[in-house]
Amino acid sequence: MTARSQRFLERIQSSVLVCDGAMGTMLYAKGIFINRCFDELNISMPALIKEIHSAYVKAGAEVLETNTFGANAVRLGAHGLAEKLHDINVAGVKLARQCGGEDMIVGGAIGPLGVRIEPLGPTSFSEARDAFRQQATSLAEGGADVIFLETFGDLRELREALLAVRDVCDLPIVAQMTVDDDGNALYGGTPETIAQDLASWGADVAGLNCSVGPKTMLDAAERMMKVTGKPLSVQPNAGNPVNVEGRNVYLCSPEYLCQYARRYIQAGVKLIGGCCGTTPEHIKLLKNEVRSLQPAITRISVKSPDEGEKPKTLPAIPFETRSALARKLVNKEFPVFVEILPPRGSDPKREIEGASYCAKHGVDCINIPDGPRASARMSAQALAFLVQQQANVEAVLHYCCRDRNVISMQSDLLGVYALGIRNLILITGDPPRLGNYPDATAVFDVDAIGLTNIVANLNKGLDLGGNAIGSQTGFCIGVGANPGAVNMDQELRRTYWKVEAGAEYIVTQPVFDLNQIESFIKRIEGFRVPVIAGIWPLTSFRNAEFMVNELRVPVPDDLMERMRKADSGDAARAEGTAIAQEMVQKIRHVVDGVQLSAPFGRYSMAVEVMEALGARTKGAA
Repeated sequence: MTARSQRFLERIQSSVLVCDGAMGTMLYAKGIFINRCFDELNISMPALIKEIHSAYVKAGAEVLETNTFGANAVRLGAHGLAEKLHDINVAGVKLARQCGGEDMIVGGAIGPLGVRIEPLGPTSFSEARDAFRQQATSLAEGGADVIFLETFGDLRELREALLAVRDVCDLPIVAQMTVDDDGNALYGGTPETIAQDLASWGADVAGLNCSVGPKTMLDAAERMMKVTGKPLSVQPNAGNPVNVEGRNVYLCSPEYLCQYARRYIQAGVKLIGGCCGTTPEHIKLLKNEVRSLQPAITRISVKSPDEGEKPKTLPAIPFETRSALARKLVNKEFPVFVEILPPRGSDPKREIEGASYCAKHGVDCINIPDGPRASARMSAQALAFLVQQQANVEAVLHYCCRDRNVISMQSDLLGVYALGIRNLILITGDPPRLGNYPDATAVFDVDAIGLTNIVANLNKGLDLGGNAIGSQTGFCIGVGANPGAVNMDQELRRTYWKVEAGAEYIVTQPVFDLNQIESFIKRIEGFRVPVIAGIWPLTSFRNAEFMVNELRVPVPDDLMERMRKADSGDAARAEGTAIAQEMVQKIRHVVDGVQLSAPFGRYSMAVEVMEALGARTKGAA
């Protein structure tokens, strides 16, 4: 087993790896006839294979599969190439390695033999296993790090392939079946049976690929997840093919495939890639989505001048002295935030006037989102400084991981602390494709959990590498949470990890259901920190639909009906304000504060909602 093999096994347990996409689709698109032996191109047209591998590397693939899907004795024999089996497989590994570099994980691809085995055909189990041993041996000798057994429709044949690999090498095995539209194996076997059998036969990763599109594969993967503890892989086709003028065309867009990436990860999938019809464009957007959901943590190794000397942490600044917000949280004074978005241009006059207006009416803090919905706006740090300087009210700065590496994050945070900003809400951030610049790339060195660790270190006077920086920060560390998350267990796990990393308060997504927030509070009781509930005054029925369908924020049916009946603009805003006021009154004894949104810059709506709390004094500076 190679060091890369070991790294693959470690990564697959703790994070999500992105595999490449289709090879055959790309070769066909480049004019290679379908009746050609694609595997033999490793020898006759290596530059073409390298061109495709390189495109996937550029797209962000972390695992490259070799062009050896059909490089077994049976399939090669049909082309009169059986004697070249070893050379074709070894060349396949070397081409992938040349394109991906020494750190790339190369998966040796093995597909079915192309003939039926007993009891459905004349090929015996032992003959099948011998053929798979021969190919697996060549791939291992060529330097493959992982063996991918893929697109098997018959569980019995996959068993022989898996056992054959185990006979000849100790490389990790990703074993993938292909299923029909009902989620069952083509020659029998439910997703549950597939998962249990692959685990019992010793597969390191159990999974599905080919044949069906993202939705069917998600349904099958969720069923597999219920019966196995093995890491799961999925590599769907780009939808079902449509025959256009004699050619099979896959119409599933990269954007559609990426929508399912989030759902795959929430289901527990650890290896995601593409099969027939997928291209580097699919993988590029898929990688962007995966990094936004489960970013890879940059590993930084820093040696101090004296290896035996441990850096000294500085005593933490007492929480209640860090900011007016911190003091109010300790004294249980129920702070109120109002969210103000940075302007699209360079003039913050309207936003500063809005902050002053809110402060005069008793708002404690102005919460400033960082690049909301991945759009280009004034720097949130700049507006936070100006609000504190000119509006005489404390700012709460959203700070997101997107677009910054770990070095720039630390520089930013030290800078904003020097400017007097003390309150943070640390978030992962929306991927750019959710905003106005779908072609923009994202940087996700860490997610919100990793960022919380970074800020907690700065509060101890240490940088990310554990080195003393001479003085410590005194940030009040907040994080986000979604009480209405689709995968609530995962949301709770991430919330726990954030608190464990150093989070000192939580700000939630908008809440419209008392039972939902009560359930969330109950489930975090073991690691409870102050909770600030998000309250959003709805402005129209369409706004309510947007909440439900685009932001995935549950809005109860009775509230949706109230907004539907309030058909005029003024009436709808009045009804939305009334709903928000009712929610504030219901939850004021459940949570520790509220964050009020001011839809479309209507600060008066936020202030009107706050009136449900009764008379308040001017917010603290």
